[in-house]
Amino acid sequence: MMTDPIADMLTRIRNANDISRPKVEIPHSRMKESIANKMKQVGFIQDYKMVKKPIQDSLEVTLRYGEDGEKVIREISRVSKPGRRVYSPSSELKKVLGGMGVNLISTSKGILTDHECRQQKIGGEVLCVIW
Repeated sequence: MMTDPIADMLTRIRNANDISRPKVEIPHSRMKESIANKMKQVGFIQDYKMVKKPIQDSLEVTLRYGEDGEKVIREISRVSKPGRRVYSPSSELKKVLGGMGVNLISTSKGILTDHECRQQKIGGEVLCVIW
């Protein structure tokens, strides 16, 4: 039994990124799919797709690298954990590296970036930080 599936997803992406692997496979859930969708919109991953399997579907994430093979994802870490949930109103959300990075926030309107939360004046649970 896995206690934190989102942390597992981020760890799989971090490990694949560290060894410059082009793709990583993650067990599928709607929350993980929406996180991958937001990472694709922001530009941290190239693409993702759902792969049907007999026992549990999986999410195949294609990582993104620069022209010379440099890593687009420098750091990816979980903020809110099962033992300590971190919630933040939109007024207290700070920019990550002056806007170079992004916080992913779980809100009542779905997974949003910190920039979108400030625009819509919506707070929520801070899931992770990526830069």
